[in-house]
Amino acid sequence: MRVGFIGLGSQGGPMARRIVEAGYPTTLWARRTATTDSYGDTAAKVADSPAALAAESDLVCLCVVGDADVREVLEREDGVLAGFAGSAAGRDTPPVIAIHSTVHPDTCRELAEIAANQGVSLIDAPVSGGAPAVAAGRLLVMAGGGEDTLARCLPVFETYANPVVHLGGVGAGQTTKLLNNLLFTAHMSTAVSTLELGARLGVSPERLGEVIGNGSGNSFALGRILAGGGTLDQIATHAGDLLRKDVRLISELAAAADITPGVVLDTADATLGLMGRPR
Repeated sequence: MRVGFIGLGSQGGPMARRIVEAGYPTTLWARRTATTDSYGDTAAKVADSPAALAAESDLVCLCVVGDADVREVLEREDGVLAGFAGSAAGRDTPPVIAIHSTVHPDTCRELAEIAANQGVSLIDAPVSGGAPAVAAGRLLVMAGGGEDTLARCLPVFETYANPVVHLGGVGAGQTTKLLNNLLFTAHMSTAVSTLELGARLGVSPERLGEVIGNGSGNSFALGRILAGGGTLDQIATHAGDLLRKDVRLISELAAAADITPGVVLDTADATLGLMGRPR
């Protein structure tokens, strides 16, 4: 399978490199030439547009920031869909688009319908774990879409991911990723509040963190807070905007389905409030 990769940031970049190193013919595209220059030591090719990348690919993976970026890369005049359309002759199987970005499930569903009308398959495959998980081949992929389509992509995904979990139709992966991030955000509020309560009761936050980190109250969120010095400041700087986006999206999904999320959304909102609290 020939692979195209767009979105060579802190997470997508290592993913693309793993694909190249596994021996898949890989084509890259980025808005800035400097981004692809760092792959000069690999066998990857560089395209001058998303359309040119798609023309050379059977699978195009997107790991861009948000909904608008995904739509723009796919639907622009020289975008991925245009490239697939221009190279349709001679293809034995439909090309595939895999959206690794975290976006609204409806964005994926709408784009999947547009793609299908052009003979292109689309799956949503948001990821969790960051660059360290990619390096270990342990990135988590949450996939939504056809089973046969996912099966075709699986060998490529397995160059950087384990597990890859199929969750249902297109959009199911995004919904699951948003729920995961909602719970992570809520966990941070309870973790930082517990450390603050301990300090007020005379227990060192560092020692309390050491105990909880080895006890039944441990969580990934607690580990991120301890790594950031016991506060939300570091996480707020690096991921605050993304977490706000994800909590907003899951809140919108719940409202559209006439569902009251309950305490988990309230707790996540409390975390976001703490991130904006002056120190």
